[in-house]
Formats: sequence, C-alpha cells, structure tokens
Amino acid sequence: MQHPEVYAGSIQPYAGMRPSAIAKRRVDGAVILTPLGLIGDEQAEKAHHGGPDRALCHYPREHYAHWREQFPAQAELFEAPAFGENLSTLGLTEDNVFIGDIYRWGDALIQVTQPRSPCFKLNAHFAIDDLSVLMQQSGRCGWLYRVIAAGMVSGDRPLELVTRSSDVSVAEAIGIAWHLPFDAEQYRRLLAVAGLSASWSKTMLTRITASRIEDFNRRLLGH
Repeated sequence: MQHPEVYAGSIQPYAGMRPSAIAKRRVDGAVILTPLGLIGDEQAEKAHHGGPDRALCHYPREHYAHWREQFPAQAELFEAPAFGENLSTLGLTEDNVFIGDIYRWGDALIQVTQPRSPCFKLNAHFAIDDLSVLMQQSGRCGWLYRVIAAGMVSGDRPLELVTRSSDVSVAEAIGIAWHLPFDAEQYRRLLAVAGLSASWSKTMLTRITASRIEDFNRRLLGH
C-alpha cells in the first residue's frame, strides 16, 4: 500500500508560452475526487489533458533522481510535482503498475487507463528542448487514471490494489506504443486490455487500419 502525496493546480499564464496548469500545489487534508479529477485541479487544454479517462496523473517520485542526474544545472527544478502530477509515490512504477489496475483510494476507486503521453509543453517549462523525447525514450512517463467511483480522498489514505485483470504493465504499454517497430499483433493485444483509454484505443486502431505508426513530432516537439 502506498500513501500518495497529492497535488492540484489552477490554470496560469506563462510569458511566451500557452497557459498551463502544470504548476501544482500540495493538498493537505481531505479533498473530493470527482469523475473529472480533484476539486480545485484544472486542465488548460482539455482536448489533450483531463477528461474522464485522464482524471488523475501519477508520477513516480523515484524518477526525479534520474532527471537531476541527467540535468545537474537544472537539478533544483526536478522535485515533485514538477511534471504536473496529481499523485506522487515511492514504490509504484511503470514496471509494477498495469493497464486496467483498479485501486481503492479513500472512498474512491480509480483505474489505470494509459501511460502519460509526454508533450512539447514540458520542453518549454523546463527549458530543455528535447525533454519530452527523453521522457518517452526512457519510459519514465507516469500514468493516468479514470475515476470508477468518486469520493473523499487524501494523502493519509493509501492506494490499495483491488483488482488486476491485465498482463500489460504501463512499461510494456510504453514499449508497444513508442519503442517497437510497427506490430499489429501487439496493438491488438493492447486493445484487448480492459480499461484502456478511448484515446489510446483510437490510436491503436488507427495504426492497424493505416498500417503505419503516426508521427510523434507534433506531440513531442510542437511541429
């Protein structure tokens, strides 16, 4: 069982960049978790962030040591919740969390729906031109949840695994989506996982139909 640190944030303007809610603050005490996320948490671009399948973002705290080592000049930036996560833990990683996992958290139930898809906005916020690319290549992406049952949650309440119905870890989903050459069989395997987000299901179906992998540059680099 993991007791998460909990974060939420509002949309803020940034000079020379698009408005963003990446800057989160720690939430102490109980907070209501709705089907669209924590009360008080916002998303600036709802077409790509938030929504029922992406109500919460979880980022493993142990990954920050890697980023501090990679970028010592910006080491002070790499502390939770720098990646805009809502939940931060030690002990849960992409290797031991699986797509479709359902966790009890306080009065709520949440389900893992997909890895987090790194985007170009991270590059601007950290002033590192290819951070999104490195994040995707390393597999240190974190993951997203949908809310199966809303309720009161807090950092004092642990994440308790209720059920696991998949053999596809978040790390393996990242590998299938971004690290391997075109493989329709693996895309169908991922599509068969109960709980996979609608957006990832659409992406895998589009790959199978088009017989090709989409261009990552627009998401990763903004062009």
